[in-house]
Amino acid sequence: MASAAEKYASFQEKVTRTVFLDNLSPQVSESVLRSAIEQFATVKSVKFIPNYLGPRNLPQCALVELDSSKKVKEVITMIGQYPFMICGMPRPVRARLAEAEMFDDRPQNPERRIRIRWLDPNHPDFEMAKELKHLTRQHAAEHAYAQKLQLLLEENLAEQQGETLEMHYKKYKLLDSVVSDGTAKRLKEWYNLRGADE
Repeated sequence: MASAAEKYASFQEKVTRTVFLDNLSPQVSESVLRSAIEQFATVKSVKFIPNYLGPRNLPQCALVELDSSKKVKEVITMIGQYPFMICGMPRPVRARLAEAEMFDDRPQNPERRIRIRWLDPNHPDFEMAKELKHLTRQHAAEHAYAQKLQLLLEENLAEQQGETLEMHYKKYKLLDSVVSDGTAKRLKEWYNLRGADE
């Protein structure tokens, strides 16, 4: 049986082989994500990070473990340079190196020691602890507001992509009707045009 230090060292190696993906579509699945990333590297595992705090239709995050840490850097560079395509539509996906704190199944660091103490209101650090508590609540409120804005941006993006798809559909339908009803052939004869095969 491996010691706690060996388990933690193995976990740290896994972290270096993992890329963190943010702003994924709520509809993205593991198979879609695997097929997108496996264009660049071999995917060992995909783990979605559940959103327990905000609405379910917010963009998702995922930890994608690859076969090497070198490939992680290549994937991050590639996603930074080119739009990330999911189901034929570009997504503003962000990628960065994973951190140990992102894993809910991380083993305990054998060298880490946590000390807890209660502060008396007369203690010199009491006011600083009170301020820290206030800042934590303020940060939580700012985070909730940022999530609300992100959801609004997601809805706008989905609306724009829907309009683009509808516009392309109408354009291709018009082109198809021009060819199928003979209009293209009549215009060709009227302007005395020759096709590529003539």
